[in-house]
Amino acid sequence: MMKPILEIKNISKKFRIQHDAQPYLSLRDSLSSVFKRDKVTNEEFYAIKDLSFNVEAGQSIGIIGKNGAGKSTLLKILSKITPPSSGSIISRGNIASLLEVGTGFHPELTGRENIFLNGSILGMKRKEIQSKFDEIVDFSGIEKFLDTPLKHYSSGMQLRLAFSVAAFLEPEIMIIDEVLAVGDAEFQKKCLGKMDDVSKSGRTILFVSHDLDVVKSLCSNVILLQDGEMKMRGDADTVIPHYLSSGGAKRSNWESNKVLKTPHFTKLDISVKGSQPLLKLIVYFCVKTTDDMAPSFVAFDILAKTGAPLGQAIPSLQPFIQPSDSQQQYFAEIDLPGLVPGDYYLSPWMGPHFSETYDWQRECVEFTIVDTPQNGRIYPHAPHAGFFVPNSRIIEA
Repeated sequence: MMKPILEIKNISKKFRIQHDAQPYLSLRDSLSSVFKRDKVTNEEFYAIKDLSFNVEAGQSIGIIGKNGAGKSTLLKILSKITPPSSGSIISRGNIASLLEVGTGFHPELTGRENIFLNGSILGMKRKEIQSKFDEIVDFSGIEKFLDTPLKHYSSGMQLRLAFSVAAFLEPEIMIIDEVLAVGDAEFQKKCLGKMDDVSKSGRTILFVSHDLDVVKSLCSNVILLQDGEMKMRGDADTVIPHYLSSGGAKRSNWESNKVLKTPHFTKLDISVKGSQPLLKLIVYFCVKTTDDMAPSFVAFDILAKTGAPLGQAIPSLQPFIQPSDSQQQYFAEIDLPGLVPGDYYLSPWMGPHFSETYDWQRECVEFTIVDTPQNGRIYPHAPHAGFFVPNSRIIEA
């Protein structure tokens, strides 16, 4: 019986978080504090906790979960970038990792030199690297800059080269974090096609992404992480719907009743209700006014993660916030269009009319859309094509 290509046995990763009880100080106070003993407390935090699973040769495994679930930490441990605090890993194949852009490359070396450096790290002989060299360069599209030091490359160019090296030098195991979002739409499409070819060739892939449509199309097996532990493992058609129905994929990244240190917005919380393409954004907010203010209304700007404005919601055109000594609480309901999967920002605004602003908190709350607005569409999506998918149909002439 063939042994698994990867065996992960009870691994944990513990970090120590230091809390300094001393508040922000001026330069003079900071200098004098050198001679004082300040109370410092330490807290232990487990990014990964007692995690065990096996990976069979040829499997394509998607790893999903909310931000902070431990996905990237797990991949760094498997890539031997950081060691586990406890537990062990048995690997029976060479590993190529695509984590942060530029990982494993040397900025002072040229693109050509980095191809050979990466190949050597993967255990390839120079003759083997040379035989794949033209394919790597052609796929990456950086032939013009091949003899330029990597430090002069853009992040997109570094990604192109890193992916091409990892894909064409044929490691037994490919570990990929969500770095494909850095590339342009055309290269993303090439990468996804190549990953599909790699998967069908019998090599092993571990793939982290928030884009569940891509995970579903590439990975037959999915692991759901939550707070550093395995919450569920199974086929994509079982695990992904469970993740979506649990609400973990559609909640604000902020804690409930976020306290804001702003002139008039004092609390803000959001959640996404419903399912694509009919989503509602529920906004709970508290405002504080003074007697000298005029009656006001609010507006909510919705922006893509790139900062591109998508639209502005104005729940009421009539001023409804009255001057008051007490804090006032409100709920707003915003109908969202069929947004493509990704991270979005909400910016609340408050004022008596649009020519006068009392408070405007730009991009202060983030929310995530994970499921597709249209069946059959594969993402990541090209930003230049927009961020929502209108309903459309063919009508016979």
